[in-house]
Amino acid sequence: MTLDFPRAETVAPAKGVFIDNAWQPLASGRTIPVVAPAEGVVFAEIAAGGAAEVAAAVAAARAAYEGGAWSRLSATERGRLLSRLGQLILENAEELAALEARDCGKPMRTARADIEAAARYFEFYGGAADKVHGEQIPFQRGYYVTGEREALGVTGHIIPWNYPAQMIGRALAPALAMGNATVLKPAEDACLTPLRIVELSVEAGFPPGAINVVPGYGHEAGAALSEHPGIDFIAFTGSPRVGVMIQTAAAQNHIGCVLELGGKSPQILFEDADLEAALPVIVGAIVQNAGQTCSAGARLLVQRSLWDRLMPRLAERFAALRAGLPTENPDLGPIISAKQKASVEAFITRAEAEGVPVIARGARAESAPEAGFYVPPVIFGPVPRENGLAQQEVFGPVLAAMVFEDEEDAVALANATEYGLVAGVWTRDTSRALRVARRVRAGQVYVNAYGAGGGIELPFGGVKKSGHGREKGFEALYEFSALKTLVIKHD
Repeated sequence: MTLDFPRAETVAPAKGVFIDNAWQPLASGRTIPVVAPAEGVVFAEIAAGGAAEVAAAVAAARAAYEGGAWSRLSATERGRLLSRLGQLILENAEELAALEARDCGKPMRTARADIEAAARYFEFYGGAADKVHGEQIPFQRGYYVTGEREALGVTGHIIPWNYPAQMIGRALAPALAMGNATVLKPAEDACLTPLRIVELSVEAGFPPGAINVVPGYGHEAGAALSEHPGIDFIAFTGSPRVGVMIQTAAAQNHIGCVLELGGKSPQILFEDADLEAALPVIVGAIVQNAGQTCSAGARLLVQRSLWDRLMPRLAERFAALRAGLPTENPDLGPIISAKQKASVEAFITRAEAEGVPVIARGARAESAPEAGFYVPPVIFGPVPRENGLAQQEVFGPVLAAMVFEDEEDAVALANATEYGLVAGVWTRDTSRALRVARRVRAGQVYVNAYGAGGGIELPFGGVKKSGHGREKGFEALYEFSALKTLVIKHD
């Protein structure tokens, strides 16, 4: 079955790796099949780069940073290139959205929003490139001292499959804005939009070596990039297990890293919450991208006095949800792969076997192909506090509803996992909202809201096993730069 995507969605055969503004063929000729999650069929292929291709990409980036055309651009000129790339993404938005939907299984409306967000990253950091200022530091008489921000050098970026279009912007734009040259390893499960966007970077005017891309398997290309001695900084989004490996590799080369490693994020509903406002956000926060989101609102913490009033209304919404074809703009699309589908279904099966009650379950749309990787959304509850659904990241459309007694119990429950990425607090009591928000251990906490549409301007990152460092906003510019202290004795 072939889906009727807007415009041509056909993808050319694997072109190799992108180095020095050109596609370079692999000597091995190895490729990786690209499977459409909505259909379960192979529809394209990408190159399977490895250590040799990573070494070539790092060398190109090093040459660009040390004396190449990229190194000679001013901050203002870098900003113009980033802004131009953002504009080109918007000009090619429908083509890119069709690629994203086919590659990831996203509903078309979601894919379009992701392309707009990708453009916004390049626009934001294009405008910020010449606005990272140093500072004068008061010191002893006779000295003039400043602190100046400068690029780190060559930065490596390993991005996941759940938001490939957004992630190329989130990863590369701040690094490029600061003047670093970059090497990107996109995810093998979904990376067609990043591969198209790097082609647009040539049209935007980026000089050779500023952006280099090596598609391939994580255990080959990803490992080679994280271990390469020519990398000055590494940024990774993925699982805590792989995050340990990345951080270990970085330590061997004495370089820094930013790690975003997922979450088990809570939404806390107190008895005075505005349910009309909260309900659609609660549902959206777990079915967005079929639950395959690090910041998914995967735990719903409900005050006991609210439980009986909330659950029938939430159950009604869940029962109406449908997982279906991207072109039909369903509530959610398929899971990314057969492997990930099996993982999500294993969580559901295990919870059912353990006797955790199912409150409500959505359905698979009748038009959804049988071979597609669809998992209807489900809400369990009340979920025991030590159950796997309450503690482990499912990365699928599975919501764990849990009960708390009072404010103290709510904070304890919210903090009772190894993760700490995002949290939401729903209450009309502003004093309580502030108290709870400050006590919850998470990198972002929302009050009477959740997610804020991605919030490119908002620093993002976690604590505990959700990782460390910050992406997005101006904080990302600081992560991808070093502070140099300049001391001048003048008399």
